Amino acid sequence: MALSAATSVAALDALHHVLGGNLIDWPADGRVLFLRARDGHWWYGHSRKEWVCQQGFKPFATALERSGLQVRDPATDEKFPLVLVLPPRQRDEARALFARALQHCLPGGTVVASMANSEGARSGEADFRKLVGSAQVISKHHCRVFWSTPAENDIDTRLLEEWLALDAPRVVADGRYLSRPGLFAWNRIDPASALLVSQLPHTLSGRVADLGSGYGYLAGEVLRNCAGVTAIDLYEAEARAIEPARRNMEAVRLERRSDVDIDVHWHDVTQGLPRRYDVIVSNPPFHQGRADQPELGQAFIAVAANALNPSGRLWIVANRHLPYEASLRSRFANVETRVLKSGFKVFEASGVRA
Repeated sequence: MALSAATSVAALDALHHVLGGNLIDWPADGRVLFLRARDGHWWYGHSRKEWVCQQGFKPFATALERSGLQVRDPATDEKFPLVLVLPPRQRDEARALFARALQHCLPGGTVVASMANSEGARSGEADFRKLVGSAQVISKHHCRVFWSTPAENDIDTRLLEEWLALDAPRVVADGRYLSRPGLFAWNRIDPASALLVSQLPHTLSGRVADLGSGYGYLAGEVLRNCAGVTAIDLYEAEARAIEPARRNMEAVRLERRSDVDIDVHWHDVTQGLPRRYDVIVSNPPFHQGRADQPELGQAFIAVAANALNPSGRLWIVANRHLPYEASLRSRFANVETRVLKSGFKVFEASGVRA
């Protein structure tokens, strides 16, 4: 499970090379919009007082706030003389972000994007040129930085509107759910999550949490199949997943004709949970970018153990190669492997250890 917010540090370094090399004129008023912003040592020395940093991935947003930066979404009509962008790998999401950057750029302003070659820089640059007509480009740190100061008649306004719409929630999974490009398994039902659902007993009851809930598939199936569930909380670090998850859960609630309490939280699970649960389900992330980071899943296990009631149960699915067994046994007295199939494993754990 990859985190769509992951961005190569090299892309930041390449962006710094352009910004610090007098290739871009800094705004006289210091106002900068940074889309999918990341914190980093490289911008120290630049005045950041007037910067607006947009970042939807909770851990990255928290890091920006800790550095004293203003983290928020710009108002629809807010314009900036300089817009910086760290585009994602997923193409529809990146195209929507390019269009959004142009939407927030003042006439005569500049948009600068930086992408790692391994994350689709060539196609990103080509798409950017389609939108603005022409661009300057340099290669640095195995990345491409491309930018433009387009005249109004250089911008393809029809394409701009089309690409802005690409980020809207859309129907997936044979019409059963809403999702949006760039979310984990955004246009399908993830096979690991589906395997976990197939193993969950329909007798699950009480207050349930879904850790790393994405667009809400796993939580939705729990609510759909388990009549004894009285409340369910979804925890997701990617802000772009929150709207489709809420809409999906409301649709399931209406289908079930239930008054079950549902909350969807923009939250970094690794920082702990605010309440206790009878059941926790999870298909946790295990890498940012491409490198395995099993410590993410291990952190989810520890947080789940801390948040479960004494009689609570954890149901978790993982890729077969991930070393979660020791973490589970260190926090639970009873750990059962319920299924090994198609490269995945499903565990049920109970008997929380202090």
